[in-house]
Amino acid sequence: MQTRLQGIPTYLISLVESLRARLRDPLFCARHRVRPEDFTRHRQRTFPLLMLFLLQQTVQSLQRHLHEFLDDLAQGQLFAPATRGAVTQARAKRKDSAFLELHRAGVLPIAYGSDHPLRRGRGHRLFGVDSSLVRLPDSAELGQVFGGKEAANQNGATGTRLAQARLSVLHDWRNRLGHDPRLEPSTVGEVTLAREPVAHWQPGDGAIHDRGGSGSLYFATVGPRGAHFIGRCSTGSLAAAQEMFRRERAHRRQVVWLGAPPEQKAECQRLGLPLQMKVRFVRVRLPTGEWEVLATALREEALYPTGEFLTVYHGRWGH
Repeated sequence: MQTRLQGIPTYLISLVESLRARLRDPLFCARHRVRPEDFTRHRQRTFPLLMLFLLQQTVQSLQRHLHEFLDDLAQGQLFAPATRGAVTQARAKRKDSAFLELHRAGVLPIAYGSDHPLRRGRGHRLFGVDSSLVRLPDSAELGQVFGGKEAANQNGATGTRLAQARLSVLHDWRNRLGHDPRLEPSTVGEVTLAREPVAHWQPGDGAIHDRGGSGSLYFATVGPRGAHFIGRCSTGSLAAAQEMFRRERAHRRQVVWLGAPPEQKAECQRLGLPLQMKVRFVRVRLPTGEWEVLATALREEALYPTGEFLTVYHGRWGH
């Protein structure tokens, strides 16, 4: 065992030990089972075994993956076979909150611990904020919970309604760590989901988002947490951005006072958010020759040169 561990980073060993201890903790099982009587009988499909199986990523069929998984555990000994149906039944007894606790209480504290070297941009953790619509399996229950969309093809509507959800994630793209994964009804807006992960941000974090999140309400939400936003602006968005798009000789950077629009003032006041803030706009040229305008709370040119924002912004696309 000592030979096998040689050369493995200490934080990885700590991570495995932490997850193993949590999976074997009876209280962890009790928190994340659907009913009090679930996983109380000592059978082959125990709660830790089920979690280990589900945590493995595979493109194989469920039955083949299950057979190989049990064969590895048996280490050459005979083992009782299990069916796909048995796994499906066991999986239905487990809440998805089990994975969230493993990630938040097991993975993230070690990943951001002192033993794990972190990559930062100008001293900041850099987070991509984005969401996407996801088609779900055909199920009436899923359609009721998440909503749906009428399917269409080149001939128009097909008369079929498909279940659809919105998947959102806050992603530390320089360290490849996900935070706050969310699967919400498709009717929940992209900006609404972008504002909700603010509890996970620390002072100094950089929140990088696409055109859908660039607005006064979102900017005002990020600031009180001590975090910084970097958002791409559309050609029809904020007035300062429109001016930089419209005039070829406009400044490559400028700092302006940005006020909350009249229709958002009441919401800002209700949430205790500032009605005005200083925002820096920078203009950078894409490889295609087009201009891109970004709004940011990082206002000091000497500390954050305009030319670096293109690389920083496009780093988020990997997630």
